[in-house]
Amino acid sequence: MAELIATERTADRMLLLLKTRGAQTARALADALEISVPGVQQHLTRLEADGLIRSSQNAGAVGRPALVWTLTERAARRFPDTHAQLTVTLIESIRRSLGEAALEAVVADREASARERYRTHIGDAKALKTRLTRLAELRNAEGYMAEIEKLPHGVWLFSENHCPICAAAQSCQGFCRHELDLFRDVLGPNVGVDRVEYLLEGGRRCTYRVTPHRD
Repeated sequence: MAELIATERTADRMLLLLKTRGAQTARALADALEISVPGVQQHLTRLEADGLIRSSQNAGAVGRPALVWTLTERAARRFPDTHAQLTVTLIESIRRSLGEAALEAVVADREASARERYRTHIGDAKALKTRLTRLAELRNAEGYMAEIEKLPHGVWLFSENHCPICAAAQSCQGFCRHELDLFRDVLGPNVGVDRVEYLLEGGRRCTYRVTPHRD
């Protein structure tokens, strides 16, 4: 039983790595999990048989193309999705019964509520890293699997490896538009925030470039 639990935990960690890091080779997974490549291959074989991962050739690799592994749509459904079907049904009901303007008002009200909560949590922190860290804390509590990465010249990447409201966003993209406005507002007037990767346009995740304005 203990061995089975350990196996399941390793498989879950592997799926999480593929979710947060994107396509990975068996060697990269082995290094991250600190287990042998043959051990990783056993997990990959089982996860592929379960329909949770797929493999492809990385044509961009130098020399012999490497085999990389990614999640399937079935695997993506293992991660949190906030009452997806109910949310979509409510969106369509509002749109059909009250019209697009009423739906936009609901989305705007959600944004206003989130803005107040985010401002309270971020507080008066001046350092951009602190503000981004606190924003990531909020988004992680909501299931977005957020992380930040520092780039040269003071630029940051703010990435969300999962979208728990993806079904709602597909039905009403106002959610995404308002979230971009929300980030710009709570991170302050001294930075620019641009979406550089978008899940709904085929991206693996949603990623935002946060650039300090130069005086």
